Amino acid sequence: MTPLQFEALHRDEWAELAALLESSRTRPRATASVTSEVLPQVDRMAALYRRACEHLALARARAYPAFIVTPLEQLTSDAHQAIYRRRSYGLEQLLRLFAVDFPRAVRRDAAYVWLSAMTFALPTLIMGVIVWATPELMLSIVSPESAASFEEMYSASADRPGRMRTADTDWAMFGFYIRNNITVAFQCFAAGLFAGIGSLFFLAYNGALGGAVAGYLTARGMSSTFFSFVATHASFELTAIVLSGAAGLKIGHSLLAPGRRSRGAALVIATEESAVVLYGITALLVIAAAFEAFWSSASWLNPGVKYGVAAICWMAVVGYLVLQGRGAC
Repeated sequence: MTPLQFEALHRDEWAELAALLESSRTRPRATASVTSEVLPQVDRMAALYRRACEHLALARARAYPAFIVTPLEQLTSDAHQAIYRRRSYGLEQLLRLFAVDFPRAVRRDAAYVWLSAMTFALPTLIMGVIVWATPELMLSIVSPESAASFEEMYSASADRPGRMRTADTDWAMFGFYIRNNITVAFQCFAAGLFAGIGSLFFLAYNGALGGAVAGYLTARGMSSTFFSFVATHASFELTAIVLSGAAGLKIGHSLLAPGRRSRGAALVIATEESAVVLYGITALLVIAAAFEAFWSSASWLNPGVKYGVAAICWMAVVGYLVLQGRGAC
């Protein structure tokens, strides 16, 4: 395709994007917030911006002349400024993020989510059964000191189940849980840069480790304390870990199969599309840490109450991701 043919093919889309940008500049500031009237224009602008980025990558890869590349560079730069300035601030944008954008993004990437969930769940179940049947195998996975600390943390006589000896307060554990959860989630996401293999490794590793701990404590007669502790916050924490892995797999796939884009352009688009999921994951991890520190460790709560609340939380998380935002424009 010649440069002139390329320009003729995509000229109308570029003109439409330029018109939307001009409209956004002239709109009065009082009406510049994201409303039901403005949202369709913002969404259309975002779609045209992504298309223009693809066109720019193609033009560069084909070494088209400056009269094609330079205007496209300016157009995509202006669009980026407009879109991310509009969407980065404000209560309405934040509410839309969690009410519409986050669950929609999860459903859009359902294939990655299912692959991530299976990669995490299968090692969890397999290692759980193996270590339950052969508890001494746990000493091949963790040190004897770590195994002893697990027993101490989840024994029936523990004052606060799940609390380490070094932590004096629930607030200290809250900070520890946030740091630990974010570390695991970041590993599952960032390792996707290694063609997705890193995400698969960390998902399987963390699943296997969690399953081994569960199997070991069950074999040691501590299943009631352990499962009543993890049941509630697991709905938020495990969901966040699986979604982190899914975002990492999306990044890895963009590098392995960029399609007609360059690998750099495909990576940029995949990362931008995953950003909204990362915001949602952060919220899930904070909620999980709060439950884990202040609810799950409460020894005065009856296990039946914890299981009941856990069932409600699981249904709420699944229902939110499956149903929320379907009717929004």
